[in-house]
Amino acid sequence: MPDSRSHRGPHPEDAQLFAPKEWEKLRQATFDLSWLLTRGYVNPSALALVGNRYQLTARQRLAVERAACGDKELLARRERQLDPRAVQGARVLVDGYNVLTTVEAALGKGILLLARDSTYRDMASMHGHYRKVAETLPALELIGKTLEELKVGEAIWFLDRPVSNSGRLQALIKAVATARGWRWQVELVNSPDPILMDASEPVATADSIILDYCHNWLNLSRLAVERFVPGASVIDLACPPEPFPDGTPTP
Repeated sequence: MPDSRSHRGPHPEDAQLFAPKEWEKLRQATFDLSWLLTRGYVNPSALALVGNRYQLTARQRLAVERAACGDKELLARRERQLDPRAVQGARVLVDGYNVLTTVEAALGKGILLLARDSTYRDMASMHGHYRKVAETLPALELIGKTLEELKVGEAIWFLDRPVSNSGRLQALIKAVATARGWRWQVELVNSPDPILMDASEPVATADSIILDYCHNWLNLSRLAVERFVPGASVIDLACPPEPFPDGTPTP
């Protein structure tokens, strides 16, 4: 079925699945999954165990999976996360769809998850197809303003060539940059992940796989949302934000 969405907004069931009365259960589930991952349990079995315990729906399980991480990953990501002041004058590599869809979702009142590693993650899924929505152009503007405030020297956007409409998005990003006088390049590549994972330059992403391998990273989408979308629908699933202490009881 063609994607006919005009907004990057909430799923029709999100008001119920992520209502305030569900937050504590989701936080505890994220806590438990992170605890299991820290102790060597692997997905999908760990997620199934937690999801069954708390009787989570498929979409709630997805949220918990996106928010959780083990201590090893948490500490490594924290060590490599850049202070925003560190990118002044630098060239930043932007994980295009990852950053853009999160800011689009924030503008469209979609659910954002504050994950354990301090990133914001959205609940959108593209499945190989991207559709420009009402929030796309405003999101690009806010990302640009954030990079401008950080005094980034240049931004190189990477888009997945196999994703449909990547060429159109590339043209739109270039047009925005030209109109604003921003030093941006936009590259279409078969897979941005290996490029960003091996990069020595700052990478703007919240993709967990890239975060586990890249040299250092900038929490760009969260910075943009916090600065320019104060009314974003953020659910804090970051508990506990610190590594588990010795002797943490079994969930």
